Amino acid sequence: MELQKDNPSVAIDMLLIVQSEKRRAAHGPDLADGQDEPGALQPRAGGLQSVASGIQRWQKLEGNDPHGTQVTVEIHPQDTVPQLLKKLSLTKRTYNLGLHGDKNGNTRARQPGTKDAHVYPWDRSSLKSLTLDLQQFEKLDTYAAQVTVKSGLDELVSDLLQEAHSDLERVRAIWIWICHHIEYDINASNDKDCRVFKPTEILRTQKANCDGYSGLFEKMCRIAGVQCLTIPGYSKGFGYQTGQSFSGEFDHAWNAVFLDGRWHLLDSTWGSGLVDAATSKFTFLYNEFYFLTHPALFIEDHFPDNKNWQLLKPPRSLRQFENSVYHKSEFYNKGLLSVHPDVPMIRTVNGKATITVQSRAPTAFMFLLDGKQEHGLLSLRRDGMKLDVFPPAPGPHKLQLLARGPSDVYSAVLEFALLCNYVDPGARLPAALHQPVGPSWLSEQLGLTRPSHHDPVIQARDGRCSVSFCVADDCSVLASLHGDDDGGGDHDEGEDARRRHVFQLRREQRRTELRVRLPRAGAFALKIFVRQRQAAPGDNFAFACNYLVCCRDAAVRWPAFPESFRDWGPGDELLEPLSGVLPADRDVRFKLRLPGVAQALVKAHDTRPLALSADGYWEGSCSTAGCQEVLVLVLENANHSFYSYILKYQVGSP
Repeated sequence: MELQKDNPSVAIDMLLIVQSEKRRAAHGPDLADGQDEPGALQPRAGGLQSVASGIQRWQKLEGNDPHGTQVTVEIHPQDTVPQLLKKLSLTKRTYNLGLHGDKNGNTRARQPGTKDAHVYPWDRSSLKSLTLDLQQFEKLDTYAAQVTVKSGLDELVSDLLQEAHSDLERVRAIWIWICHHIEYDINASNDKDCRVFKPTEILRTQKANCDGYSGLFEKMCRIAGVQCLTIPGYSKGFGYQTGQSFSGEFDHAWNAVFLDGRWHLLDSTWGSGLVDAATSKFTFLYNEFYFLTHPALFIEDHFPDNKNWQLLKPPRSLRQFENSVYHKSEFYNKGLLSVHPDVPMIRTVNGKATITVQSRAPTAFMFLLDGKQEHGLLSLRRDGMKLDVFPPAPGPHKLQLLARGPSDVYSAVLEFALLCNYVDPGARLPAALHQPVGPSWLSEQLGLTRPSHHDPVIQARDGRCSVSFCVADDCSVLASLHGDDDGGGDHDEGEDARRRHVFQLRREQRRTELRVRLPRAGAFALKIFVRQRQAAPGDNFAFACNYLVCCRDAAVRWPAFPESFRDWGPGDELLEPLSGVLPADRDVRFKLRLPGVAQALVKAHDTRPLALSADGYWEGSCSTAGCQEVLVLVLENANHSFYSYILKYQVGSP
């Protein structure tokens, strides 16, 4: 090229891009929190491919070869604006890419140092590595999510930055746009040849895999004048097995951005959504957790190729990464704080394993043992939960813990490998036992407060027990007893008998007492339901809580209580007979307290009145000869002319 000698000036603009050393990685499923549940990535049959290779090939296609430089030269007249400067004029800080020169004059991105490191463990103050008020992003997030691609990447970044006025807001706008517009490419994840995703192609198809996401994010940040790097490493994504070892090539890639003088981590792949393992379809499901995640939490499922990029002091070893409990992002999104034991593999002791979780606020939990909500006792606390698990067979088991947020949807938060060496034959639980077990903040919300028994397990030594609650004035309570053989065994009592093994009394100060008599030895679920008295017709009782009631005395044989047709209010009490089945051809004595009743009768073969004693009890007797049932009737008011049935007894065979 020949230069004109009369040109008053010659300007040469050079952009040097120096990447870090060659990184190895494997293409592999890249999305988090999806293993063995809806929203998981499908396993790939194509084997491993190199994420780093994809990153390097993308850099070469974009002119960002880490082993060379990109040089742009312009010859222009004096007092004119170079075209390169026009392209890079999106912000005043376009050239401030955080590149530093070494003693040999080579440029490179500043590596993380001591001031970037966060002391491990997490101090629970924030999920983020930077103090953020997410509400400040509401307007920016709405704007960025709605920006559309008009032409190229430069114009897209320019449009996104219209509402961004700081490096943090620039990063946020790019993050939101990618998470809401780029779909995970399932087919590419199965590509043995490691398909390269150029930014131009990603904008056209709006699809990418992990190196495509991270490469696009890095490119857009650099255009916006924010230093950003792509970090390859291992991940606990789809296909991860609890306690597995990591070796060979890396399987994921994410980003680090330089903000406020420090490095911060994010993963736009996992922030964008999930792929359903059953349908192999991607669903946009935004996950805020992976934006500027606190390093002590990011290390849960991301292990970088260079330990410095953990941004932790001290850094974790690969063995620690492998042997740590995997707290899924939903663990922290749901406000959970810690778990005990904090190991991925748990061994039972005498046939039982106990897990506790601490939470910031009352949280609903459930568990799955080998995919079923059985063989465990889960009790809720205001600051977490406790779970006792009794595996039904020796050997390995899979234990999952799930938690519910404001919606009714439960999300997996923890997973353990459970090894059982011994099965406790006495730990058999009724199939009807519902979770959670015992009273909790949940039953309080439904109107049951101040329980007499806080422990979820009641030992009824002689087959009898009593449980009481304070019940809100506008609530009705229904209780039933379900045995360990109900549902097909020899002792299946039926719904009516289940309720008649529980007798309900209303005490003073809004207290309801449930008297329980077990029909035999064994384990039973005492299930308690609540419904508002003014509920609309057809509204069902809502489950409030249940207890596990146990009795080991094989001699126990308590009959059911009589069938009741009355709300037994304060002061009402049945003293005798308590058995719902009366002996044949016998004189049976009756004694009841029924304040305010004008008259009480017993109707068998003949009708006999009960007398009101000086201490306020209706007393008397009747013969069961010649009848199959006995009824107790009352006249509520002396001015009434009709009697109401309140109790019905069956008469046994002669």
